[in-house]
Amino acid sequence: MSVLRPDAQVHFGVFFQGVNHTTIWSDPQSGSQIDFETFRKIITTAERGLFDAFFLGEGLRLREQQGKILDLDIAGRPDAIAQLAALAGITEHIGLVATQNTTYNEPGDLARRLAGLDILSDGRAGWNAVTTDNAWTGENFRRGGFLDHELRYERAGQFIQAARAIWDSWENGEPTRVQQSTSQFDIELDATLPRSAQGHPVIFQAGDSPQGRDFAAANADVIFSRHGTHFDEALTFANDIRSRLRKAGRPEDDIKILPGTQIVLAENANEVEEKERWVREGQFTGPTALSLIGLVWGRDLSDLDPDGPLPADDPVPAPISATRGAFRDGKDPIELAREWRALAEAKNLSLRQVAIETTARSGFAGTPGQVADELTRWVREGATDGFNISPYIVPGGLDEIVDWLVPELQERGAYRTEYTSTTLRGHLGLREPLTRRKSGETDSSAAG
Repeated sequence: MSVLRPDAQVHFGVFFQGVNHTTIWSDPQSGSQIDFETFRKIITTAERGLFDAFFLGEGLRLREQQGKILDLDIAGRPDAIAQLAALAGITEHIGLVATQNTTYNEPGDLARRLAGLDILSDGRAGWNAVTTDNAWTGENFRRGGFLDHELRYERAGQFIQAARAIWDSWENGEPTRVQQSTSQFDIELDATLPRSAQGHPVIFQAGDSPQGRDFAAANADVIFSRHGTHFDEALTFANDIRSRLRKAGRPEDDIKILPGTQIVLAENANEVEEKERWVREGQFTGPTALSLIGLVWGRDLSDLDPDGPLPADDPVPAPISATRGAFRDGKDPIELAREWRALAEAKNLSLRQVAIETTARSGFAGTPGQVADELTRWVREGATDGFNISPYIVPGGLDEIVDWLVPELQERGAYRTEYTSTTLRGHLGLREPLTRRKSGETDSSAAG
């Protein structure tokens, strides 16, 4: 059921993913994954477009395939907080969101570093709290898979509880001792920093399982969801989160939902299909298609022609590797190969074309006016509060959004025309941090 909000405005963040194959890294206009100039260009463009936040992904280990570093994705992932601290110095308004892991960090240290970013930026920091339980990542920390899967959200919840206690512990100009003993942590420390202008860094969360949704309803300020393509799925997700918030004793609008999405714009309607095809083909280069199809066949296919047919032999059943993710979505590889061969024969598709055809399209494509109408509908019918945009090329892919789409949204009264706050919490219209609210304040309306 839609939740009508006729005056709601679209919130935008930009998501710099880092390692992935959906960014067109092979294009001559693509920037370096690690050079500061790439980050500078993206964030200053986003701030020119009055975006709420720059959202930086982070991985604690490089991706591998068949035991080797995957060189088809861009290799290299700088520390998120270090990058954002540098970007704080060249921006004035935009929020700075760092992805940080609750499994392989410790609350005292991470809370201090996030508080440092928050103070340095005068209240613009956010924390995308993620969990990891796989031994592959853990090897980089000499721990392996030390955390059972069912405990990852238990640890994450206790981690956030401890971080908030640390942020709250500075009273009347000096710290008070923080002491917490739980199943995951035994903490006794004095905070080294006071609270920032926004009280606490804004907490983002991205889990989509029932456990992850409950965790978000209990802890998060913002959900970075994966439902940024199909309206009905997004609305169902939003309604489910609203229900979980009520059960958690929070107002149903206490969390902002910003799904990740991709936006492809063309100035004229008759150019949209061609532009979208160019993006798809750039995302699925020949080597990338061979690598992805190889995940299903269970072997290296680099000796094949990506513009030729699928392999003649059947896949070799093998466990899904945690080092790259699953392209086959849990399906039996032999059955999947049979389906793909039938598809290729029916449509006369090459191996590369099969990879493109069988990967779900994501996001929105259209003229600026068409996309502005659709995004406005999503927000004003309660399916989302905005979107976290992954440009299909960096750093220049955001220019079309800012120069073409933002003015269309502004004409519809669906996007800000200037920043009216100085903090990330203020940009998003969030209430005070959960632990800073007085009794009875949970039902008060959100900040503008």
